[in-house]
Amino acid sequence: MSPTLHTTLHWIWNGARAREVVEVALASGLVGDLEAAPEASLAALAERHRMRPERLYKLLDALESLRLVERTPAFAEASAARYRLAEGAAAALAQVCGRETDRERYPWRALHGQLAAVLGGAPGVPREGFAWPPATAEQTERFEASMVAGLGPIVASFEAHAARLFAELPDRPLRVLDVGGGDGTLARWIAETHPHVHVDVLNLEAVRPLFERVRAESPARERLGFVTLDFLAELLPAGYDVVTFVRVLHDWPAEVAERLLAGAAAALAPSGRVVVCEEFRTPERLAAQFFWTYFLIGVDGCASRLREAGAYVAWLTRLGLEDVAVLPGPHELVVGARAASSAESRLRSR
Repeated sequence: MSPTLHTTLHWIWNGARAREVVEVALASGLVGDLEAAPEASLAALAERHRMRPERLYKLLDALESLRLVERTPAFAEASAARYRLAEGAAAALAQVCGRETDRERYPWRALHGQLAAVLGGAPGVPREGFAWPPATAEQTERFEASMVAGLGPIVASFEAHAARLFAELPDRPLRVLDVGGGDGTLARWIAETHPHVHVDVLNLEAVRPLFERVRAESPARERLGFVTLDFLAELLPAGYDVVTFVRVLHDWPAEVAERLLAGAAAALAPSGRVVVCEEFRTPERLAAQFFWTYFLIGVDGCASRLREAGAYVAWLTRLGLEDVAVLPGPHELVVGARAASSAESRLRSR
């Protein structure tokens, strides 16, 4: 059952206290015990963790209020109750807490307590703390590391549809261009998993040292390349069979995102495909994006707007691509293909 607005507001107002409850449950091993045991009694949990039962049950109530723990049987008093982790709680805790902990490294406190003033035009996050695009080698490395940390579900989505995305060609290697492809970690996975594929990462020169480090560690290094290009000022290189945008387009205003897609469509080889992988806009993903939504209020120049998958479907369709579809997965993929013939004239006529 989805939380009501009243419940959500209670969580917000008690956010610091709720976080401490979760952190203690994780650090103490309580979450691990509840995951390992189908059902555990209050007495057993208290003894195992050297906690006072009359206090522990209140912590468990707090975890239950956050929908992380379930208590049985119904109406049971604490001494007779048995506790278990809610379905999916262990995975959610691992994913969300890891991601949010990583985000603590960013200087969000520059906004905290000053948000109203910043909205009115006061200085936001100082450029030395965070700039968009990243302005220093340290900022670049930190940002790209954050992107790599969230690649797991994206790789799973690409893997689920690999036969469609990376089909072999009879006469040459398949050429993939990963636009804004970070340090090349995703490109490395594609090249290592598909020996018939050559992948070029397109990014700013500042990212090249990070890419070279990833490439040097890959057994597929001969099929990994780097293209230095500012896609805001220059056209995308032509002749690729697949052009991917992975968590790139949402950082730019709609007119820029659509122009980049148009450039990708024009650059495709016949029968080539554009692939867009974003955290498409849903209530759950808006919640997962909350840190960046808040933090980037203080960073001018970064649009950071999640869009529905349908927006990308509409853009690719308007650009004349065919078989435009949303492919399911942990992160859905929006794909569209250039026709084997007549596509070029259609694109040029726009």
